[in-house]
Amino acid sequence: MTLFSLTGLAGGALAAPIATTSTVLSAGTTGGGVVALQQALGIPADGVYGPQTRAAVRRFQRGHGLSADGVAGPATLRALGLSARAASTRSSGSTTSVPPASSLLERIARCESGGDPTVVSSDGQYRGKYQFSRETWRGVGGSGDPAAASEAEQDRRAAILLEVQGRSAWPSCGAG
Repeated sequence: MTLFSLTGLAGGALAAPIATTSTVLSAGTTGGGVVALQQALGIPADGVYGPQTRAAVRRFQRGHGLSADGVAGPATLRALGLSARAASTRSSGSTTSVPPASSLLERIARCESGGDPTVVSSDGQYRGKYQFSRETWRGVGGSGDPAAASEAEQDRRAAILLEVQGRSAWPSCGAG
């Protein structure tokens, strides 16, 4: 896998506002919905709801008379103008049929590591369920050793990598 930059990911690629009446974005959430939220808040949009996004949500909530809990629920999303349409999506500009991310990631994990989140390559360079290099792991917001992270954390980071870099992030296992 290769290192990449998350700078400028969004690039106006969001197809629609993100909220439905039951949408809640909070710490640990990732994806296009978080990108839309970050853009609406005017902060760097990396698609990861981390401490900076939570702080920006709290500032917005305080400034708009909302409960400042740092969770972007329906009232906060409405106040940001991100409500009443389909759940978050990203426009790919492609009509090619692509399997859902979860099934694609399951297939990639089976190919890369047999699905074992603790696997380390024989040279120690690639680690965990998706065989992240340490640089790529950090590039998608991970910290520490990918092979020591929880499986759920590895799944979240792989989903970010897939969204940003597509199948090319796994040259041997991501094709076709």
